[in-house]
Amino acid sequence: MSDPSAVDPEEAFVASISSCHMLWFLSVAVERNFLVDSYVDEAEGLMATNSEGKTAITRVTLRPKVAFSGTAPSREELDEMHHAAHASCFIANSVKSDVICEPNA
Repeated sequence: MSDPSAVDPEEAFVASISSCHMLWFLSVAVERNFLVDSYVDEAEGLMATNSEGKTAITRVTLRPKVAFSGTAPSREELDEMHHAAHASCFIANSVKSDVICEPNA
């Protein structure tokens, strides 16, 4: 029932978590001397009934795909960078929803 040309609150909720993660990730990458060429996230939210019996976005899944210039981080370094970004993201730390990061290599 929403207008497909507009952003609804649920989309904005997911986008805010995705954007916060991205900004923290870019900060971590700079600190570790990696140059990010592009960052695309196909994040999605799952609306379901929560443990209190209320409709809620119970899970947000981030699926960032990052391209680097020059030396790229190893898979282990990339996972650690996403973990650091997730730990720093104040929006993800402020919500009840599970936030999962599944980076695309």
